[in-house]
Amino acid sequence: MKPILIIATLLILFSSCSSSKLVDEWESPEALHFEANKVLVIGLAQDKELRMQFEKELATQLEREDVIAVRSIDFFETSFADEHKSETELNKIEQQLLDAGFDAILFSKIVGSEDKVSLMQALRNFDNSFNSFREDFYQSQDASQFKNEYQSYKVYQAQTNLYCICPEKERELLWSGTIDIVEGSKRDRNIKDYVKTLVQSLEDRKILIVHL
Repeated sequence: MKPILIIATLLILFSSCSSSKLVDEWESPEALHFEANKVLVIGLAQDKELRMQFEKELATQLEREDVIAVRSIDFFETSFADEHKSETELNKIEQQLLDAGFDAILFSKIVGSEDKVSLMQALRNFDNSFNSFREDFYQSQDASQFKNEYQSYKVYQAQTNLYCICPEKERELLWSGTIDIVEGSKRDRNIKDYVKTLVQSLEDRKILIVHL
């Protein structure tokens, strides 16, 4: 019964794990305790439905943390990311945002991806209760037994940048974080996990989300 209990425990732990993890970040010295009156949420992706879903989830979670957040798809008549913008156009957009009471932009995008391979033999054969290192090693040394025990998956690197658009500053970068996202069969869960990791990271560093 012991191996079965161990397997059950592992499956519960794995199923509750987030598919997203903060792997790198940069923070400006001026970012400490930065609070925005109003933040624009921008998700850059070719898939329009994905952009809408991501922006909605992030804006909703920020609102729950008492941050006024507006989706770019709601603020602009057309998608912010549909066309390339010149410096002059960006300046006009920034002034438009300032006039509307915004003082921050939260900009997210996928910056890369990587194919991964994991060995599933250990978990699948957990019911083989080895009594010694010799038995474990002996059954594991033949690499040919693993030929069908590999599982491939993709990891996406997503980057989120927080910019201040204060009148006296020119789109100053306050915080940048890179989050790895393990591709799963359910896109909704991937988005929720990413947003949860992002919001928690901002809250931990008291940037944008400041609870005193």
